[in-house]
Amino acid sequence: MTAVDFAAFVDRLAQVSSEVISPFFRSALRAEDKSQGGVFDPVTEADRAAEAAMRRLIGQTFPAHGVIGEEYGQDRPEAEYVWVLDPIDGTKSFISGLPTWGTLIGLMHRGRPVYGMMSQPFTRERYFGDGKRARWRGLTAARGEGADGEWTSRTLHARGCASLAQATLMTTNPLLFDEADLAAYRRVERPARLTRYGGDCYAYCMLASGFVDVIVEANLKPYDIVALVPIIEGAGGIVTTWEGGPAASGGRILASGDRRVHQEAMALLAGQ
Repeated sequence: MTAVDFAAFVDRLAQVSSEVISPFFRSALRAEDKSQGGVFDPVTEADRAAEAAMRRLIGQTFPAHGVIGEEYGQDRPEAEYVWVLDPIDGTKSFISGLPTWGTLIGLMHRGRPVYGMMSQPFTRERYFGDGKRARWRGLTAARGEGADGEWTSRTLHARGCASLAQATLMTTNPLLFDEADLAAYRRVERPARLTRYGGDCYAYCMLASGFVDVIVEANLKPYDIVALVPIIEGAGGIVTTWEGGPAASGGRILASGDRRVHQEAMALLAGQ
């Protein structure tokens, strides 16, 4: 079975999670803090319910597959196929009413990301890829009050960018870096043409869409990045650790639309 064979099932997972999450967005939903006294790390009923729903569907359809999720941990992570789930990537944006969160659904085959989707049910968009090609599916703008838009799709292409001097750079929040990593990040931020904060998983999809050039993050978990790797690579971009290694295990992550700017950013992160 190839990653392509799983595409329809990933759409089902996205639909199931959307049906659970959507009623909670911009509601009076309360968030718990799971940081245990550290930096505020919210979790909501929507996070937990959506992951539980996706896990049930995976278990019913592919009982031999493993699952790694943000809210309920690991189940058979050594399996040949492992699903990596983040029901709401960007919970801080979610509880702030901002539509820059999304559901991340990744599939790994023998430890390598082979298919991924970012589903944004509020904007009714889905970004997906298999490492060779990436696409967007969503609604076009409606014509006239009360009219519905039309469903459409397009292939995603990261844009060329020769240097940081021409680049749009994004990170979720500089406060998430420790002191040493913040100093390294600032070396990349300083020469960038434009810097924007926030975005969470949406920033990576904007990179795959050709609107952002570089993303620098630290302290990511596998469920934060696995689903995004096949989308970025399918759009022609590159995503690695700061040292150039595979990104699937998380940690300090660098994503770029062009290898030239990726190499420049990697050198600056290393202090060269």
